[in-house]
Amino acid sequence: MAVHKILIEEFLQLAKLHSVLDVRSPGEYLHAHIPSACNLPLFSDEERKVVGIAYKQQSRETAIKTGLDYFGSKMRKMVEEVETLVSKTCIYKNESVEKQPALKEKPCVLVHCWRGGMRSAGVAWLLDLYGFKVYTLAGGYKAYRKWVRTQFERAYNLNVLGGYTGSGKTMVLRELSRSGLKVIDLERLANHKGSAFGALGENPQPTQEMFENLLAENLHEITAMTVCNNLEEIFIEDESQRIGLINIPRNFWNQMRKSNLLFLEIPFEERLTSLTEEYGKFEKESLVNAVMRIQKRLGGLETKNAINYLLENKHRECFSILLKYYDKWYEKGLQSRSNLEVLLRRIPCANGEIITNTQKLIDEKTAIQ
Repeated sequence: MAVHKILIEEFLQLAKLHSVLDVRSPGEYLHAHIPSACNLPLFSDEERKVVGIAYKQQSRETAIKTGLDYFGSKMRKMVEEVETLVSKTCIYKNESVEKQPALKEKPCVLVHCWRGGMRSAGVAWLLDLYGFKVYTLAGGYKAYRKWVRTQFERAYNLNVLGGYTGSGKTMVLRELSRSGLKVIDLERLANHKGSAFGALGENPQPTQEMFENLLAENLHEITAMTVCNNLEEIFIEDESQRIGLINIPRNFWNQMRKSNLLFLEIPFEERLTSLTEEYGKFEKESLVNAVMRIQKRLGGLETKNAINYLLENKHRECFSILLKYYDKWYEKGLQSRSNLEVLLRRIPCANGEIITNTQKLIDEKTAIQ
């Protein structure tokens, strides 16, 4: 048997069927990783630090010997962890390993470290020795990150869904997805709704690097399905470049700004009702803190009024102030687009019905093709 070193494109193709093992330290993995990968660390964070110091201050040979001291005691446990993992997730001959207990040949596993060096080589050797069919990623996670950045340089057929705050754009996107259309939900990937209130009710945001990995994988998954030369249509919500603490990669965001903008026109009062229902359930302290984050742009008087309304449980009056503020800033960003008169399609949606609005959006898109 032998370990096979493969390039990123083949690695990602095989990753759709087989377990991906990221043998970097837990800290490296938690910072960012290939979305489908499981962490099987060769070294702990502290062990990695010790080996790195030995390499820099002494020699490569000393570092390897130090690493072997850590590796040796973990070999059996690592093999058993991989056996458990692939028994649940790896597909072999289109059937799960659990359904084929009599198979003598072990399933395929994919292994990578940071640069495709000693860590992945060591774990790959062990798993190959035990009987797994092992592939390692040439260039390691570093090669994957290069691939990620490349995805944002590509051309996409984007349909940007616009509308003032409270227009239900996220719900429309989800309905479009249920209708079979291709959708990228940036706010879901970023765990943030985009405004000063966007973190409320959400899980912690991923790191910038992890967000980029998730976005690149989503884009690749959609474009890989294309069966002709035409680019697959992708619906995506209009966003500022910054979503909470996350930045949309500039090249991709610039492409969004130059794409068709389908603008849902929903009356102010309907949007206010939606916003009040969505955010009025949160604790006053959280809402006040969110208002304070925009006080410089909102202005002293309006900030004071908004907070006073919150303290008096007058949520609708508070959100009316905030909604006017966000409408103003969205309109300013809208008008800063170049060639807006060509890209913009306004779609009146007076009743707030998600299914109706979605169909109007699809009809409008069909009409301009």
